[in-house]
Amino acid sequence: MDATHEHSPGTPAETVGALGELAVLDRVTRRLPPGSPLLGPGDDCAVVAAPDGRFVVTTDMMVHGPDFRWAWSSPEDVGWKAAATNLSDVAAMGAAPSGLVVAIAAPQETPVTVLEGIADGFRLAIETLAPGIGVVGGDLSTSATFSLTVTAFGDLGGRAPVVRSGARPGDVLAVSGELGPAARGLARLFRDGVDDAGEPDAGRVRANGADADPDVARQRRPVPPITDGPLAAAAGATAMLDLSDGLAIDAGRLARASGVTLELDVEPALDPVALRGGEDHGLLATFPAGAGLPGGFRRIGLVRARVADDDHGGDRGHGVDLVRGGEPVPTTGWDPYADWDGAAG
Repeated sequence: MDATHEHSPGTPAETVGALGELAVLDRVTRRLPPGSPLLGPGDDCAVVAAPDGRFVVTTDMMVHGPDFRWAWSSPEDVGWKAAATNLSDVAAMGAAPSGLVVAIAAPQETPVTVLEGIADGFRLAIETLAPGIGVVGGDLSTSATFSLTVTAFGDLGGRAPVVRSGARPGDVLAVSGELGPAARGLARLFRDGVDDAGEPDAGRVRANGADADPDVARQRRPVPPITDGPLAAAAGATAMLDLSDGLAIDAGRLARASGVTLELDVEPALDPVALRGGEDHGLLATFPAGAGLPGGFRRIGLVRARVADDDHGGDRGHGVDLVRGGEPVPTTGWDPYADWDGAAG
């Protein structure tokens, strides 16, 4: 989909540049769920309740090019994904989402229907993943590159936050959510959704049947297990994080923060895509041995005392983050600075 031509054939598009900020803001906000803040959009700040005196807050950007391609995603897809990625970060702290703030910078020639579609995506994602919350504020601006920034808030419900640094030797390592479909979907788009020059092409996506691929659907609209975050906290999770960049790289982050080594079970087998594919936004957590695993969590390994590098032929002295079958597992995954090819589409 070309975001600059999302309108009926023969009908001039109403662009954000022609309408102006106030009109665009009105068109967008009327499509968003308001939730139930103490004070919503319209003032310089929203007011959101923090029932136990604390709240969690996170922010994430989606930039045209490294984070999404218009040829491969509809505006609704982009809105859904922006909401889902932030809601997942809130859940990873053991909190329940309580509100979102959205800022969009769009080129002047962007049809206002694109922003309306993004708003619809936010609404649909919220209805599915975190019903009852709303978009409580935000900002609009213009830029040569379309970018979308979301800030999400969450309620800890009286519990301590679940951080990355709490894993202890003997804990069980568990995951909730899917591993691999979003990465398989992205690989399908790069294979079957490009023209002869290798540029993203919406027509090729349709012609090659990628639109009907469930993995492509998960790449466009991930479904993170939001409710499992608070369930994990209530069950005594010692550490947790959101699997945004891939199981291996994110497991390495948890291991380094906790000063431990994570050992993956030999069975069930994890293929390379499940191990290193990102954007599923599942939850990786550790639980005390013997604790029941809540919600959709399933065991994939255990926590060991930190293994020294020299135990595996190295001499760096930093320790090993992740092992399987006695051998180190490289903790690699998505890195926008290293992995983006500079294309947009």
